[in-house]
Amino acid sequence: MSSQDVLKDASTLASYNVLLQVMFRVLTFLLNAFTLRFVSKELIGVVNVRLTLLYSTLVFLSREAFRRACLSGGSGTNHSWRQVINLLWLTLPLGVLWAALLACVWLWLLEVPDPQTVPFYGPAVVLFAFAGVQELLAEPLWVLAQAHMFVRLKVVAESLAMIAKCSLTVVLVVSSREWGLYIFSAAHLVYTGVLVLCYAVYFLRFLGSKEATKKGFPLHSVRDLLPHKSDGKPLVDWTLARLTWSFFKQSFLKQVLTEGERYVMTFLNVLSFGDQGVYDIVNNLGSMVARFIFLPIEESFYIFFAKVLERGRDVKSQKQEDVTIAAEVLECLLKLVLVIGLIITVFGYAYSHLALDIYGGSLLSSGAGPTLLRCYSCYVLLLAVNGVTECFVFAAMSQEEVDKYNLVMLALSVSFLLLSYMLTWWAGGVGFILANCLNMGLRILHSLLYIRRYFQSSPWKPLRGLSPSPLLLLALAVSAVVTSVSEGVFCCDSGWLLRLVHIGVGAVCLLCVLVAVLLTETRLIQFVRTQLLPQYRKKHM
Repeated sequence: MSSQDVLKDASTLASYNVLLQVMFRVLTFLLNAFTLRFVSKELIGVVNVRLTLLYSTLVFLSREAFRRACLSGGSGTNHSWRQVINLLWLTLPLGVLWAALLACVWLWLLEVPDPQTVPFYGPAVVLFAFAGVQELLAEPLWVLAQAHMFVRLKVVAESLAMIAKCSLTVVLVVSSREWGLYIFSAAHLVYTGVLVLCYAVYFLRFLGSKEATKKGFPLHSVRDLLPHKSDGKPLVDWTLARLTWSFFKQSFLKQVLTEGERYVMTFLNVLSFGDQGVYDIVNNLGSMVARFIFLPIEESFYIFFAKVLERGRDVKSQKQEDVTIAAEVLECLLKLVLVIGLIITVFGYAYSHLALDIYGGSLLSSGAGPTLLRCYSCYVLLLAVNGVTECFVFAAMSQEEVDKYNLVMLALSVSFLLLSYMLTWWAGGVGFILANCLNMGLRILHSLLYIRRYFQSSPWKPLRGLSPSPLLLLALAVSAVVTSVSEGVFCCDSGWLLRLVHIGVGAVCLLCVLVAVLLTETRLIQFVRTQLLPQYRKKHM
């Protein structure tokens, strides 16, 4: 497959992933707004912080390293898919071990919520851990689908799973509120169950079909999906296994950085369960755009960079056509996420109070809620840049460089935990965001230095993508001033008419910013139209 074909497939995957994440976040957004009216903020805090942390830790530590290693360049060529499948099935016993260990910690070492306020905590811990193990049953199928760009499968499977989860949650919250945590445990089990079922049904129908033969799919029967030894070959490819181990050490540290504030809240009790609930709702609201736009782009273009670039080799020793495409794509991606991040930062500051008041009423808009969301709007800009720079760096690094970077991640993890603890005692929930900003800035600096060294001996300068046009910067600066003045004059205690005026001012300013983008960032617009929007493409639909 040529670099252009890989780029087109990765762009299609990113586009569908963005649409999928938009749907996920909108459904979750509406679901949280609905459940706020029926359950206590303490229960929301336990579900969204503690139990979700249990689930995310389990699945991330069990599969992330395998995903990165098995989707790296050469997984389907230099390594036998039989060996790759065998390696991927190790996620299941690893998940069982993590589930047992984490369930013991969550049940016996952490503070148990008041059973009158948050009933059925113990069974919920077990059920969330079981849901994580259940999801790992689909891991070999997920990697196969990603490696062969089965983009519609992921969209359909995760859409059906999320719809089933939300539907069950709404029904149980309305009809059986007294079930407490059983409601959310059952919904999560349904989500992972539907996900696994969709992948299993698809591959049962696909294997051995004419479509599989036409595409040259490397597996031919259900037996090929199960672990077994090939004649004359080891059970797993040990080079790939060592790369997996390197990524595993890194993924452990990355998980601490990604979910650091939840670990601090869970293990150090710096916030009450109710405050944790409010913080998590604000955190989810602030990260909606980051998760449904930036994360899918990062995941999809990691696959692109990993397939186009040869891991651990310098620029001069690779195909120049591939390096050229990779550099151009990196520059456009940096410009794209920078522009989106700046827009969110500017408009998020002036509209945080109004958004929280509409979403959750005085429960969220009073107190520290608006300040939290304003700070998070600034943090989104750092998230945007870091996602793209790290996806390139992780795809280009050699195994030795990955091992060295693990030491950097270890230092960042320790500093983040210390900063989170100290800043939270000083500034409450805002301290978590400040600690995240400092650590994200250090991660970005490391990635930028790596990218600069990587392209130093070449004519390509992809870091120019971090330099927006002067006209765009002027439009953003004027919009920041105008919307801030508008908030002070029109929002948010003088009725809906003045609120609508404030919204109208923001709409006009946003339109001016978008016009500035259209006039000055022509390369970026062309990249979005031809690579990120499937409707503008003539094939690979």
